[in-house]
Amino acid sequence: MANNPNTDPWSWYTEIPVVSRMYLTASVATTAACALDLVSPFSLYYNYSLIYHEGQVWRLATNFLFFGMFSLDFLFHMYFLCRYCRLLEEGEFRGRTGDFIVMLAFGASCMVLLAPWISVHFLGSSLAFMMVYVWGRRNEGVRMSFLGLFPFTAPYLAWVLLAFSMVMGNPPTTDVVGICVGHSYYWLEYVYPKLAEIRGFRWKRPLAVPSLFTRPWFRRRVAVPENLSELHAHQD
Repeated sequence: MANNPNTDPWSWYTEIPVVSRMYLTASVATTAACALDLVSPFSLYYNYSLIYHEGQVWRLATNFLFFGMFSLDFLFHMYFLCRYCRLLEEGEFRGRTGDFIVMLAFGASCMVLLAPWISVHFLGSSLAFMMVYVWGRRNEGVRMSFLGLFPFTAPYLAWVLLAFSMVMGNPPTTDVVGICVGHSYYWLEYVYPKLAEIRGFRWKRPLAVPSLFTRPWFRRRVAVPENLSELHAHQD
């Protein structure tokens, strides 16, 4: 059988939509820098005092980029980050890059505000769980299975992964934060507008894209596969 030139790693990487590709690249590069001792994880984590009193504002972003050193757990997080970030950007947010950025900004902002109260220092896993939750709620008819043992539908995916993470001995806090923020986004973006329409509220979309992102010089379409059905196929 002839090799498909589109299956090589570089082609796979370049086909990832721009926002998902940037996030994946930044996360892997951050972990590589820590593994090579170029950067210390202690300079990346969320710390309220260091951010707001010492001016180390980069921590607001870097705490979303570090998922631990190279390990099986790291690969697990990268898989779900890349897969569901990409599925959202290519599916629900196809041609709506501004809306996708607003979703990520909303999630990151909520998590940063919650972090001082729940003692969570790295929020990348929370953001990934938010994307898994939103994707699941927007694809209710997709059937999946966990390790081939039992079937379920996509809205339960985040809860299944949470249970698996707890069985592996990981604390549930960061994942629960992602689910809660994901539900908040889902309600504000997809439930509240319908209620507002029925009740005649003037403010119908609290998470609408700011006008900056709708200007012609900013907008650009993201290349996606023509056959999206392949991305929503049955999961084994």
